[in-house]
Amino acid sequence: MRTYVRALPAAVAAVLVVFAPTVAAAPVAGGSNAQAPFPVALQPDGIQARGAALAEGNTGVIVWSREADTRVPVASLTKVMTAVVVLEAGDLERAVTVPQAAIDASAAHGGSNAGLVAGEVLTARQLLYAMMLPSGCDASYALAEAYGPGRDAFIAKMNATAQRLGMGNTHFTDPSGLPVPDDFSTYSTPADLVRLGRHAMANPVFREIVGTQVHHLPAGAGNRHHVWENTNDLLHQYPGTTGIKTGSTNAAGTCLLFEARRGAQRLIGVVLHSSPFDLDAATSDAQRLMDWGFLPILASLPVG
Repeated sequence: MRTYVRALPAAVAAVLVVFAPTVAAAPVAGGSNAQAPFPVALQPDGIQARGAALAEGNTGVIVWSREADTRVPVASLTKVMTAVVVLEAGDLERAVTVPQAAIDASAAHGGSNAGLVAGEVLTARQLLYAMMLPSGCDASYALAEAYGPGRDAFIAKMNATAQRLGMGNTHFTDPSGLPVPDDFSTYSTPADLVRLGRHAMANPVFREIVGTQVHHLPAGAGNRHHVWENTNDLLHQYPGTTGIKTGSTNAAGTCLLFEARRGAQRLIGVVLHSSPFDLDAATSDAQRLMDWGFLPILASLPVG
């Protein structure tokens, strides 16, 4: 009987996904806070995350969630919004000189970095790879300085974009997700992050970047040689993964915003604070959620 109960959720979820407009509130542009009414017995099993959401990727209808509207720190998932602001500004081939302030700001809080050095000149597109793959806080600060112009102006653009997208429970105080000025000053919710993820993944340049496992940047006239590896292990562990971003700080724990496609199905979701320090726990949570949400029959159908 236990096997039967655990096999049902994926089937029920997929049916609700296919008929989402008739079983849940219609999504607004960019996402929805709607949640399908699953009985307790049909919940996904073994999810450690304190907050989470899983949505049908095409409509944004949330089919399962935990603490969907609870505000929590989100670490480097913040960089998704930083990328959105840069991409919407355009001019991705513009040359950006990495300022010393970007290196110092990243180092001051022990942030992950892309190995940039002050004075290097890279294009904004190259800096997006540096930010999104190895989660380079140095790259996020360099982009913010260039596209604000200045960090304060850039953060204002991040918050204005969040409001435009209907992310009413989100606020940014730093372009990298580091605890500036404190652990809880930058925050969001599972529902808002799914909304942001759907918006970002609609941009083909963003999709290409976050779907890249390794990016090689040869040495040039103004830059060193760099090799940036994606921190999102789902890209090589979970078939159909298309992105998007990992995150981790002491307050946020380990986090993962993810998307995958199988046949006619597309799922997008987020897990927040799956573990204090173990990113594998967030990866495992995401895999469990998608295993629950994907239905083999529908996943075998062609897209479109």
